[in-house]
Amino acid sequence: MVRRFVVKILQEMLHSAILGIKNMCVTLPSTYSFTMNTSITPAKDRTPGLSKDLRDWAAIVLGIFIYAVGFTVFILPHHIVIGGMAGFSTLVYYATGGYIPVAVVMYGTNILLLLCGFKYLGRSFVVRTVFGMTLLSLIIGSVEGYFTSHPPLVSSAPMSVIVGAVMLGLGIGIYYSHHGTAGGTDIVAAIMSHTSDVSMGRVMMIIDVSLVALSFFLPFEGDMEARIQSRTQTIIYGWVAIFLYSWLADKYVAQGKQTIQFIILSEKWRVIAHRITHETGRGATVWDATGYWTGEDRKLMLVWCRQVDTYHIFRIVKEEDENAYITNSEVRSVYGNGFDRLKLKKSSRP
Repeated sequence: MVRRFVVKILQEMLHSAILGIKNMCVTLPSTYSFTMNTSITPAKDRTPGLSKDLRDWAAIVLGIFIYAVGFTVFILPHHIVIGGMAGFSTLVYYATGGYIPVAVVMYGTNILLLLCGFKYLGRSFVVRTVFGMTLLSLIIGSVEGYFTSHPPLVSSAPMSVIVGAVMLGLGIGIYYSHHGTAGGTDIVAAIMSHTSDVSMGRVMMIIDVSLVALSFFLPFEGDMEARIQSRTQTIIYGWVAIFLYSWLADKYVAQGKQTIQFIILSEKWRVIAHRITHETGRGATVWDATGYWTGEDRKLMLVWCRQVDTYHIFRIVKEEDENAYITNSEVRSVYGNGFDRLKLKKSSRP
């Protein structure tokens, strides 16, 4: 069974590489420009498919590297257990007296989870998960021996936890925002999303809090009073780390996905709409409007974009028409092509 699984993974990675080569020659448009009185015209994609994929993979590598450094250098040496696969692996590592390395536990458990849920997981998810968990385990495995056998780089546990949690949150946010994953609870969440309607956020929080609490029972030299005093501090540090890196990761991902709405009034609406469509890959909807005071017919443009595109759109409008009127505001959600996919819970009614 394991052999078939490995062969399947290699086939999927080869298939992804072939698709990447094809993207070098063919770039398909992914967004459209809409006008009220004209037909739909395809918008030029912002970047070639292969170039975007390379940026995604580079960002995933960077995010996983930051995560690995934050965990191995600042969290692990202080015997602090956090949530997720890293926390579970830390528990096993210290429960066995360091006999089973964190990286080995992490990689082995991820393989078991993939084997159990392979039929529920998509091809892209499996390939990215295998890549992410392999890279993370290699980085952690190459440095954990040194940092667990030497004094912590930052002697103050609270300061080390804060630095480590910030790096964890930043790393998670980077590789999540580029569709990366390092396995662990991500695999569990992907499986449960196909088999259950249970709130994954609540389940994962319960699991993470429980993992940290279990560190109370790790081997300890001293009486019960000393154990309670020492373990209470590390448990609190673990919970603080979970809150901090989860909050930072959510903020990072949400910031990248924040949708901005522009309404633009300009006599040069046609050239502005053309540049927005072809330079940013975002569509422009054109409305007919009439000025109440002047009675003149005008064109209003509605543009939805991500936060990262806002400066580019402002620059285009300023270069073409410094007298244009522009309003912009944050939009709670936009569902559709080029934005978020609408997800609804399955109805409980027959």
